[in-house]
Order: sequence, then C-alpha cells, then structure tokens
Amino acid sequence: MKVLDLQCAQGHGFEGWFGSEEDFQSQQERALVQCPLCGDASISKKLSAPRLHLSRASVPEASDRPDRSEESNKAMAVAGPQDADMARRWMEIGRHLMANTTDVGPRFAEEARKIHYGEAPERGIRGQTSAREARELIEEGIGVLPFAVPEALKGPLQ
Repeated sequence: MKVLDLQCAQGHGFEGWFGSEEDFQSQQERALVQCPLCGDASISKKLSAPRLHLSRASVPEASDRPDRSEESNKAMAVAGPQDADMARRWMEIGRHLMANTTDVGPRFAEEARKIHYGEAPERGIRGQTSAREARELIEEGIGVLPFAVPEALKGPLQ
C-alpha cells in the first residue's frame, strides 16, 4: 500500500492510498484522483517523508533530531490541524446540503425562478448552472450560493 500526500491546484492538501505508484499514475491519467474538497482533478504529489514502521528504540530522540527554529515548529504545529479542521467542516456543510436539498440537476436556474416567483413550492434545491445564469439569478434578487459539493458526497463510498 502506498500512501501519498497530495495537493490540488487550489492548494487543498489531502492523503491518497494506492496499491502502487503505477496504480496512482493510472488513476491520475483517467482523472479519477480528485480533491475531496473542491473536486479538482489537477493533482500533484507533495514531498513527504517515507512512512517506516520502526520500533520505538530506533526512533531518534528529540535531542538527536535536526534543530528547527521555534517559528518553524509553530507553523508546522498549526498548519495540519487547521487544514484538517477546514476539510472536516467543508464535508459537514456538504453533507447538510445534500441531506436538506433536492437535486434538480441542470434545471437549477429554471427551478429557482419558479420557486422565487411562486410557481413551485418553496424548498431548498441544488443543481448545476453556468456562472452567467447564476449572476442573472442574483440580479433578479434570487438568492443563490455557489458551493462545490465534495466528490466523496456525490455517490456511495467504495
């Protein structure tokens, strides 16, 4: 099993597990590797230390490890948990939206107008529309919120 630290073009970091380097390359070529936050398929590998399963006795003591400045240590301690917390919250929002809205697919703009003008029952909807259509809806006074639903929430987990 190969565990890779990955990053999308928007800078979201995440971890991917693959059977081998060839498995990762194959999935990436077919755009199957996507950011769980924004769905971006432009994925690159980040530099990461190999994960070795060593006994506790062979792990260097803190005093034997390379020295890092105090600022560097603070940055490292803060970056990971904040990213993980943001990803967790993004997934929670996505789950909430998926559970509490009706998917109208590409008919989003049409359905939003029907609801706004009282031609359809008021309810929360989600779907796809172009940026131009979204601007037109906003100009008409129809509240819309662009939100990229994480790919992991769009279908069953494998």
